[in-house]
Amino acid sequence: MLEMFTGLSPVLGISLFLALLFVLAYEFINGFHDTANAVATVIYTKAMPPHMAVVASGIFNFAGVMLGGLGVAYAIVHLLPVDLLLNVASTHGLVMVFSLLASAILWNLGTWYLGLPASSSHTLIGAILGVGAANAFITGMPLSSGINIQKAIDIMLSLIISPTVGLIVAGLLLMLAKRIWVGSKIHKTPEERQLVDGKKHPPFWTRFTLIASAMGVSFVHGSNDGQKGIGMIMLVLIGVVPGAFVVNLESTAYQIARTRDAALHMQTFYEQSQDKLSELMVLGKDANHTLPPIFKCDTKQTVAEIQTLASRLENITHYNQLDVDGRRQVRRLLLCIDDTAKKVSKMPFISAKEKDDLSRLRKDLTLTTEYAPTWVIVAVALALGVGTMIGWKRIVLTVGEKIGQKGMTYSQGMAAQITAAAAIGIASVTGMPVSTTHVLSSAVAGTMVANRSGLQSGTVKNILLAWVLTLPATILLAGGMFYGLIKLFS
Repeated sequence: MLEMFTGLSPVLGISLFLALLFVLAYEFINGFHDTANAVATVIYTKAMPPHMAVVASGIFNFAGVMLGGLGVAYAIVHLLPVDLLLNVASTHGLVMVFSLLASAILWNLGTWYLGLPASSSHTLIGAILGVGAANAFITGMPLSSGINIQKAIDIMLSLIISPTVGLIVAGLLLMLAKRIWVGSKIHKTPEERQLVDGKKHPPFWTRFTLIASAMGVSFVHGSNDGQKGIGMIMLVLIGVVPGAFVVNLESTAYQIARTRDAALHMQTFYEQSQDKLSELMVLGKDANHTLPPIFKCDTKQTVAEIQTLASRLENITHYNQLDVDGRRQVRRLLLCIDDTAKKVSKMPFISAKEKDDLSRLRKDLTLTTEYAPTWVIVAVALALGVGTMIGWKRIVLTVGEKIGQKGMTYSQGMAAQITAAAAIGIASVTGMPVSTTHVLSSAVAGTMVANRSGLQSGTVKNILLAWVLTLPATILLAGGMFYGLIKLFS
């Protein structure tokens, strides 16, 4: 871990340390800002005492980060185009990192203080888009060179669709439960159960389901939001000390060979499918392919990219055999070849088996670039887990008391949590960042509508306002901060 500071000037070393601290601060704030959503239902249905709930949630968040993989992390990394990270000066990269993190932290703290369940995912992604757009403006590049527009669209769709799904599915689950268990105790609020049965806690199996689903939400929150923190740290490391992190220097000779072989197998597949793919890429073996030193991921350059990569990695058993520029080029080539494979796999004439083969080859291809050191994962898991146990009351109050006009029944809590855990878990597996806040808040709202409890219009309006404003506000905040600091230091 400490070797990454070797060779850095004192100023750059301190700046790198502060940048990593900023990321962990963001994750710490994310813990008490977002995870409060996971425990609100178990607290307000009296399934668990508040402090026990947040401690258990912190532990499950930690586990979620440790076991959640890296799909979401690299969805965040790939929001910025390949060349933007690999060709910024260290100072430029640091200004970028501080701008996006400072704006994300400020917005998260502001909405937490107001008790609004705003989305940390929207906040972070808006900040990344802001610095990317500002960088394009400063350098005179088109917007598409500053932001990976397709990746941004994919992420925006997941952030927009997931709350709608949460609202509808949770409402339907509650209606199904009311139809199956007519007149059951699970449809009472804790206050109603206290009056009728003299007990404040839910029935045993209801309580078990509420606790299990709440811990499930905490686990998948860790696996999804924790990965965003991992992605942010990798953005910092790739941008500031690229020589040590653009590729995994711990890669074995076997892993490097698998990477090279995957690219060559892709070339063979493309050549065998020449008739289908001729408009997408140049496939002639005798074509005179030349690559500019910096290029975008142009599908017509794919064969040239594969040939250059194969040449670069021939007889390479350790990435230390390449200089820093060589490692940068390898990363750029790998990500561009992977980008083409992803586009090809979406073509309508590609069979299911061919898509499966390309998916396997893509995993081998990115084996040595989509990684995170163990210390990064542990640090993020600790920051998120500890943050979960602090400052949770404001958001819990909003979710538990201020969305619906009536108290939350046990069945509402179960329906909302099961929906949120399933939706966020699926998103984590598929590598798409979603908002725990929006999914759970909308699921609670869906159960209130289905239960005919009514919604508190003031709270719902505030949540919707925060949802609508988060992206443009963080884009402008991060972009403006980045632009101002670049002008200040130039």
